[in-house]
Amino acid sequence: MATNESGKEKTAVEYLNFGAKTAKRVTWEAWSFRLVGPLQVLVTNESYGVEKDAHAYVVAVEDVGGTIVPRECECPADRFRDDYACKHRAALATVAGPVVMNAAAEFPEKSLEGPDSVDPTPVTDGGHREDQNCDCESLGDLPCWPCYQSERNK
Repeated sequence: MATNESGKEKTAVEYLNFGAKTAKRVTWEAWSFRLVGPLQVLVTNESYGVEKDAHAYVVAVEDVGGTIVPRECECPADRFRDDYACKHRAALATVAGPVVMNAAAEFPEKSLEGPDSVDPTPVTDGGHREDQNCDCESLGDLPCWPCYQSERNK
């Protein structure tokens, strides 16, 4: 694990190189963070109001000596400045902090599977809706429960 001059473990912020202007912007602007995949956090600058979606970028994190650190952002400022962290990376390290970055590092691959990859919903008799016999005819105008849930009756 990397240490700083005092012998303590380095924080994510100590791994980043950014100036006073970036630090001020990170402090003054409003931020939101959302996990979007393993080692990926969507960082949104909420200060732009209704245009905030145009100011949202995915920041990749990685483990550096036991500390999770924002390493790469898809924003133009980060792509074109060598060895200088953009405000999105700085915001992730300072505002969101280790809780969000560690959650991104622990984000399971399995949670990325969509609803199509999941088995059909089990029903109480142990079968699946698709396997059940329909008894809508005995209910008159009402659909049976499996048809109602699967919207077959519409």
